[in-house]
Order: sequence, then structure tokens, then C-alpha cells
Amino acid sequence: MASGKKRGKKQKNTLFHWIKGISYSVVALTFAGLQLLSYLSAVVNPAKVWFFSIFGLLFLPIFIINIILAVWAGVHKSPLAFIPLIAILPSFFLLGRFFKPGQGEPRIFDRADGIRIITCNIDRFAYDRKLEDRQERIDSIFAFLNRNEADVICLQEYACAEPGDIRHLVGRKLPGYEFEYYLFKGRKGFSGNVTLSRFKACDKGKILFDDSRNLALWTEYETRGQRFRVYNCHFESYAISLSNIWQTLTGNADARLETGTKYRKSLSRRPKQVDAVLTHFDNSPCAGVVCGDFNDNPMSYTYHRVRRVDKDSFIEAGDGFGATFTAFWPLLRIDYVFVPENWTVVSHNTVKTGFSDHYPIVTDCILSD
Repeated sequence: MASGKKRGKKQKNTLFHWIKGISYSVVALTFAGLQLLSYLSAVVNPAKVWFFSIFGLLFLPIFIINIILAVWAGVHKSPLAFIPLIAILPSFFLLGRFFKPGQGEPRIFDRADGIRIITCNIDRFAYDRKLEDRQERIDSIFAFLNRNEADVICLQEYACAEPGDIRHLVGRKLPGYEFEYYLFKGRKGFSGNVTLSRFKACDKGKILFDDSRNLALWTEYETRGQRFRVYNCHFESYAISLSNIWQTLTGNADARLETGTKYRKSLSRRPKQVDAVLTHFDNSPCAGVVCGDFNDNPMSYTYHRVRRVDKDSFIEAGDGFGATFTAFWPLLRIDYVFVPENWTVVSHNTVKTGFSDHYPIVTDCILSD
């Protein structure tokens, strides 16, 4: 009788372990497949297969889940641990796009040999709700720019009542800076991109995108006997707020439809916009810096395309998390500074200010001989 009970208990344990193994295999294979799709998102044009970009956005969460699955399997001494382990192996070559450990002793930056570049989406001087007065927000942004004394400053979502206000404001707040701009007229004034520099522009222009209020402003400078172009880019945004996301997740059908429409629209436009900039870049007679608000993550087609022609300053000299979008820090890096391959990036700092929903980037570079 006792032996019968033991056999029954053994059979139940065997069945339980079998079900547990099958369940783990299904979950592990699912997330291994999702990890593979996140790798492919960088090379698949989302204008043609839009849903691939979702996997790129979820690269880090999927990676973390695969780590948990691998640890769980290891603790339970399961041979199935190889499934998540194989899936995450390529990730270790890609994590540097999101996080960089300490770079050791900071390299010395001599302003006589290089330049400092700042890029930031300033959110129309409207973000910092603690500062009720718009003028206080403007003052906080320009105080930051003054402290950092950059040679080139690229601003996106600059807003003003009239374009002529820029000359008055820059002359008062940043004396000694030249500026170029292109602003779209809206219902409540003007907004667009502004590039400021201590250098005089040798050439300049703009790249307007079809059916969009986004653009790239390009300016050519010469310093220390070298010419280079700066592309101040603002690519199409998702135009999706946190409230949209919450309503979508909680089952609001109208919000879900609106969110999906906006998402697919941005995905169809951004590849064309980055291609327009890179076509212009390819025809440039000199080296180019491509920077600004890309509205896309480091596992995206947008990032992959630009990195083929320039190098990412964060990968070269970043420290810690590189995320630039405050609402999803430390997961979302969507602002970049890409510099020519023969430039040396001395430092890359993502500065955690409170004046915008984007953190500004301050990058120091030494120009090639």
C-alpha cells in the first residue's frame, strides 16, 4: 500500500516537472524570438514593416526578462537555460548603445584644438511646470547655455511669437553668437529649429520634409582651417502622450485607434526624413555632424542609418545611462550627437536639467588634423 502511494506521488511529481518544463520552454522560446526581432528592428525599414519598430523599443525590457529566465533556469538547474542565454548573447555587444560604464580618467579637452556642441529639444519653453512664468523658463535655459559656453548649439522646438524675437533674445542672452533658424507658423506663433554658433556661417540651408512640420537645418562652418557641416535635425515624433498610452492600455478603443494611427504615421515618415538628410550629407563637400532629436531609439532603423556615416558620441565617451527623454528615463535615448569618424570625442554628458522633457547633450570633440 505504501509503495503504491510512493508511485502515485512520483508520477504526480514527474507530471508537474513535465508541465513546468513545457511551460518554461514556451515562455523562453517566445522571449528568445522577441529578442531576435529586436535585433532585426535596426535593419528593417519600418515604413515597409511597421511593427518591427515595436520590438526595437522593447529591446531592454525583453533583454531583462530573458536575463530573469536564464537565472531562473540556472537556479533550478534546468538544461533549458541555453534558450535565453543564446538569445541574449548578441545583446552584450549592443548594450553600450544604452549604458556605458565609467570611462576611467577623463581625457583632457583643449578648447584650442576642438569644439563643444550642445543639442537639446527645449519643448517650446513650456515644460517646467514649477516655473509658471514663461520668462523664467527662458532664463533657465539660456543660463544653462551660458554656463556651458558651447561653440555650436542646436535647439529643436524653439518657439516664439515672431521670428524677429530670436535676434533680440539671442543678442541679449548670448552675445557673440551667430544664429540660423527656420520656423513654421502655427496658431499660437512660430516654432522650429535654431542653430547658434561662435563661428560665422560659410553656407547654410534647410531640408524640409514632405507633409511634416519637422525639418533639418544645416550650417557650414570653418575653424582652424577646417570646414564642417552641422545638421540640426528634428525627425517626426510619435505625438503620443503618456495619457494616450494609459488610455490605450486600459482598453479605451478610441485612444487605441488614435495611438495606432499616430504611431504608424510617424514610422512611415521618419525613414524618408533620415534618408533625405543622409542624401544631402553624402553630397556635402566637407565632414558633417548630425545631431538633434531623432525621436527614435538606438535599436531603430533611423539610428542604424545615421551610424553608418558618423560615430555616436555617447558610445565614444558616454558614462552611465544615456537616456535623454525624461518621461522614460533610463530606458529611452532619442537625442544624439554623431560626429565624423576622424574626430576624437573627449566627453559626452547627458545633463539632467528640469527645463525640458528632453535632457540636453554636451559633447566635446577634437577635430582631426
